[in-house]
Amino acid sequence: MAGIPTFATPPSFLGLRRPASEAIFHIAGIPLDIGTTNRSGARFGPAAIRQASRMLVDGDHPHWWIDPAALPVADIGDFDIALGDIANSLARIEAQAAAAPHLIALGGEHTISLPLLRARAAGNGGPLALVHFDAHVDTWPDNFGQVYAHGSVFFHAIEEGLIDPKRSVQIGIRSPVQKDVYDWTLGKGVTIITAQDVHELGPHKVAQRVIDVVGDAPAYLSFDIDCLDPAFAPGTGTPEIGGLASWQAQAILRRLDNVQLTGMDIVEVAPAYDTAEITALAAATVVWEYLALVGRRMA
Repeated sequence: MAGIPTFATPPSFLGLRRPASEAIFHIAGIPLDIGTTNRSGARFGPAAIRQASRMLVDGDHPHWWIDPAALPVADIGDFDIALGDIANSLARIEAQAAAAPHLIALGGEHTISLPLLRARAAGNGGPLALVHFDAHVDTWPDNFGQVYAHGSVFFHAIEEGLIDPKRSVQIGIRSPVQKDVYDWTLGKGVTIITAQDVHELGPHKVAQRVIDVVGDAPAYLSFDIDCLDPAFAPGTGTPEIGGLASWQAQAILRRLDNVQLTGMDIVEVAPAYDTAEITALAAATVVWEYLALVGRRMA
């Protein structure tokens, strides 16, 4: 070990101090949580994830053998949002995201994925493939009368043509859901790999299924931390039992080296319900894994 000790690491993600002008990968916090339907508090997620990322600064990634912090990556701070106004916040997030060459967003609730996908799809010139880790399908047409909220993200993403549902895969699904919502999702062509499927098939087969579905299309990764079982991620707003273990999610991600990932978000970390930072650390590690995955050829 060299340099400063982990406890003295600056409060940015991985202690990064690189200016945005020198970076390809931009990390931004999006502290929005006014569209949550159960426990609020994900607005504090970005700060908690950055704090927990101190545990990841002591060396190289032990699979890809690169130091993600040495990549051209910058923590650009938090995006501006409109207090108490979902529609205005989504518009602001989309505009700010459009300026980032390759954005990694720290949520915040899952609603942030919609403006991020709007910006990414516009930059891509068409719909993206989607790799979505979650306990919930998030394809409800509305949430208790609210059109835009964290459970309707991918309903709108499909309806707006931001993602190609036939090249979209959801991993870890297991929550209660109305059958018509589930059937609508499948009917659009989305591949659903339930949490039980993951447990029975194992990470290798799940990753291969993801690769088969996504193919060579530019893809977006959206990782809701409640994909993990509450034993591994209690600090979230809508926990569901029977979820993935941290090692399962990590093992799947490490096998996606042939997927053309163009951006990501990690959402729904609510530190008020966390225990010993384990949820925040899991989220920070997912980002660290993503950086290693997309940046390995640049090292």
